[in-house]
Amino acid sequence: MSKPVYILEESRLRANLELISDVARQTGAEIILAFKAYALWKTFPIFREYIHSTTASSLSEALLAYEEFGASPHTYSPAYTDDEIDRIAGVSSHLTFNSLSQYDRFHDRTLHTNGSLLLGLRVNPRYSEVGTDLYNPCSPGTRFGVTADKLPAVLPSDITGFHCHCHCESGSDVFERTLAHIEGQFAPWFSQLQWINFGGGHLMTRADYDVPRLVRLLQGFARRYPHLKMILEPGSAFGWQTGYLLSHVVDVVEDSGIKTAILDVSFTCHMPDCLEMPYHPQVRGAVTVEDPENLADAGGYAYRLGGNSCLSGDFMGYWVFDHPLQVGEEIVFEDMLHYTTVKTNLFNGITHPSIALLHTDGTLEMLREYGYADYKSRMD
Repeated sequence: MSKPVYILEESRLRANLELISDVARQTGAEIILAFKAYALWKTFPIFREYIHSTTASSLSEALLAYEEFGASPHTYSPAYTDDEIDRIAGVSSHLTFNSLSQYDRFHDRTLHTNGSLLLGLRVNPRYSEVGTDLYNPCSPGTRFGVTADKLPAVLPSDITGFHCHCHCESGSDVFERTLAHIEGQFAPWFSQLQWINFGGGHLMTRADYDVPRLVRLLQGFARRYPHLKMILEPGSAFGWQTGYLLSHVVDVVEDSGIKTAILDVSFTCHMPDCLEMPYHPQVRGAVTVEDPENLADAGGYAYRLGGNSCLSGDFMGYWVFDHPLQVGEEIVFEDMLHYTTVKTNLFNGITHPSIALLHTDGTLEMLREYGYADYKSRMD
């Protein structure tokens, strides 16, 4: 294939869905798909075989859930606006407010729009083990959630649940420690609630994730609070290790002894989490060397990999290959289905990678190809 393409492998996706649905069966928790990490709606028919709902963070995500997933989403936003709140409420099953002031402003209006809507509050236990500030929802000065000291002893009668999000690609050991803080601070209100949403970041499909521990934690919580419906809304866990980004070398340049292979994809446009987190993605057939001082010991042929945008920092390094890279050679970035297609952009008008689904029978279905019309429509 001569053009860049994200390739989703159906067999890997189904393996993740099987694991996630098994956790749900064992614990009684509802595990739903967070669109902020994965929203390839043409694959929703596969998801609907395993899960029954999704979570949205905006009007567009809520409409996508309602129209394409075929179910009303659990919706949360840091701040709803006057011009969107009615449409969001109309298509949602759950609607969580980020603050008491947002609740005061909109709760009557949302229930008038949708009488079956379940309202919730996001709460903040002021505890998170997320190491990167960009992704830490409980860092000092955070704009997310209501702390225990600000909650009234008796909740408003139309608040039926709490939402608490503290994780980012975390393990069940982190959830265990976080859960102690959640219970320690918010259990006095649990008797007034019907549901609790433990948010996303539960990376239960990662190879080293302790799934039995997660099951025990959720089962234990259910025994302590049998009246509370438990909800988890991971995003990465669904798309974890389900596919790759296929790119190509278009040039090799050298400066100050550093060789850079320039690709037909961009980190800033097509793999933004690599720069934001940051992290080095795995490249098929190459060894990642994060510390340049270790290059001499790595052997082989060392390269930075550079994107084809005009942003000076659109590169990462280093990877060591067992041969010199040639123009036209394929470079495969592993695990590139979550937090990529939802975060890509058309900066510089760079051609967007296509999206394809590799079916279990080996056939490759092209779900979407992009061109000039997509760039032009962004500028309308």
